[in-house]
Amino acid sequence: MTRHIGTKLIDARPMTRQAYNDYRGWPLPADENGADEGYLVEYLDGGQANHPDHAGYISWSPAEVFDKAYRPVTGMSFGLAIEALKAGHRVARAGWNGKGMWLAHVNAYDVGVRSTGFGIALLPWIGMKTADGCFVPWLASQTDMLADDWQVMS
Repeated sequence: MTRHIGTKLIDARPMTRQAYNDYRGWPLPADENGADEGYLVEYLDGGQANHPDHAGYISWSPAEVFDKAYRPVTGMSFGLAIEALKAGHRVARAGWNGKGMWLAHVNAYDVGVRSTGFGIALLPWIGMKTADGCFVPWLASQTDMLADDWQVMS
């Protein structure tokens, strides 16, 4: 087996193992503790629905495992914000003064550029929607890179 690290957008609700099994209509296996604290997890960015009340795939995660794997989409580090950008989400800092500002990952092909005619590779970049409604290339400051107030925009 190989080791992996992942970034997924999820919804989560605190729920014991017993409550999750009851929710799914399953009996609790004899070797499991129904009082175990955890979360009902719904995957929002992939996975076929497996319950009629949810649009995404749901599962149960023990609290300790969940807390090591997931962070809220507010108060994120710059590294998590970059991963969210790569996954197609818009991000912003809570501390930005401009109203409605956010960042997005831009693939050169998304903006209709297919060839430069000069043999130059077109690379992805990060753009910012500014407070005055423009969309421009963006570079992170050291303050941005060290901040923990990044959030996924809905």
